This record gives sequence, structure tokens and C-alpha cells, in this order.
Amino acid sequence: MGAQIRVYRQKIASTSSMQKIFKAMELIATSRIGKARARVSASLPYSNAITRAVTAVASQAEVDHPLTTEPEQIRRAAVLVMTSDRGLAGSYSASVLKQAEHLIELLRGEGKDVKTYLVGRKAQAYFDFRGRDYAKVWTGGTDAPEFKTAHELREALLEDFATEFEEGGVEEIHVVYTQFKSMVVQEPTVIRLLPLEVVEEEVESSADLLPLYEYEPEPEQVLDALLPRYIESRIFNAMLQAAASELAARQRAMKAAGDNASDLIKKYTRLRNNARQAEVTQELSEIVAGADALNAS
Repeated sequence: MGAQIRVYRQKIASTSSMQKIFKAMELIATSRIGKARARVSASLPYSNAITRAVTAVASQAEVDHPLTTEPEQIRRAAVLVMTSDRGLAGSYSASVLKQAEHLIELLRGEGKDVKTYLVGRKAQAYFDFRGRDYAKVWTGGTDAPEFKTAHELREALLEDFATEFEEGGVEEIHVVYTQFKSMVVQEPTVIRLLPLEVVEEEVESSADLLPLYEYEPEPEQVLDALLPRYIESRIFNAMLQAAASELAARQRAMKAAGDNASDLIKKYTRLRNNARQAEVTQELSEIVAGADALNAS
């Protein structure tokens, strides 16, 4: 019986230590998510401005540009998958990978080859474990993205997009990431990055109309300068949203883990007390039985 009590004490001690770790990670995620959300908000004005500029050029000038022209046949697509470097974030990375698998299956069902680019060690481990090829991987700092990583991603993707199919190039680019909507809702999202789809939305008043521009140099040269920056801003914004989503998911996961640890501690404490009470009862019974035996002799 004493051994059973020691087992419960060890379980209580180990669970309490884990609970402290969960609480510390929850506090770290909570403290960092405010900065992550601020970075998302700070990236929006530039992203919106360059989007309007690209839309103005592409919609008001009939331009035959490689980045905005839909090819007659798409034979190979690139898929950029953004996951996390670390775990302990619930189903965050698993949800992104599930969405990526669905997209890859859909593209292959359309007869397209798929070339995969990965962000995060979780995606790398997922593909390595299954023995699946990928073109390139970027790891480190998924919960605090750096702009130079977005620049490297842009360069790699645009280089493949500019390469001929026969030489291993791609003809469209998709990005799979987690869109941050609120502290409670983060949604795995797929966007087609290239060729750029310019949608001319209906407007209700002349105030919403884009101004008419005269371009100097030519619109093609303007797009040559704007589109790489547009692609870079879209990728960086996706990375920032993914980082905020990762921290929010980790904060929720650590809170749930801490609550579960509290429940386990209560359960083990109750079982330890029951075992101690049973031991005391047994000792009293032995004492009484011994006293009765002495009296009878």
C-alpha cells in the first residue's frame, strides 16, 4: 500500500511540473500575440496600396504581361505550404497540411504536376517521414517572420515561374497558410498567387472608382517593377498571419493542457488520499486483531 502512495505522489509531482511548463508557454504566447497582431495590421496599408496600384495598371491598360496572363494550358503548379517550426500548438500545422494535401490532390486530378515549397519544420518532417520530394524548405522563426525570408521566397517562386516547363518551371503558384481572423478563429486558406487574377469589382459611386493614369514608362515596365513587390507583400502578409495564428493556437493549446493537468492532479490527489485511508484502516484492523488475539490467549 505504501508503494501505491509513492506512485501517486510521483505522478502528482511530475504533473505539477508539466503544468508549470504549460502555464509558462501560455503566458509567453499571450505576451507575443499582441505584437504579432500589430505586425499584421501594420502590413495592411502597404499591401492594400500596392494591390490598388497593380489593379489600376492591369485593369485600365490592356497589358500582355507574363504574371497576369492566363496560360492556355497549365501543366505544373507550385504549392507553398506554411506551417510552424515547433509543436504544442494544437492542430495548427495538421490543419494546414490537410488543406495542402487536398489542394495537391485536386491539382493532380486536373492533370498537373505539383512542385512543393515548404515553410516550417513541421511541414519538412511531414514530407520527410512520407518520403515525398519538395523543391526547397525554409525553417526558423515561423512565429516571428522576417522580411528577408519573404524576399527569398519571392525570388525562388518567380525564378521557377519564369523558367520554361521543360526545364522544371511552373505555370501557376498557390499558397497554403492560416488566416488570422480572431483569437478564437484561425482558418487554413488557399490563395492563387500567380498568374495574378485582377477582379474588377462593381462600384456604387464615382468616389470608389480608380483614377485614370497615364503611364510613363509603359504599363509593361510599371508592372515589371510593381508585381515582384506585390508578390513579396502578399507572401509576407501570409507569413505574418500564419505567425499570429500559430501563437493564438499555442495559447489555447497550452491553456487546455494546463486545465487538464489540474484535473489530473485532483484525480491523483483523491486516489492518494484513498490509498492512505485504506492503509490506515488496514493498520488499525491489524492492531485490533492483534489485541484480540492477546486477550484470547
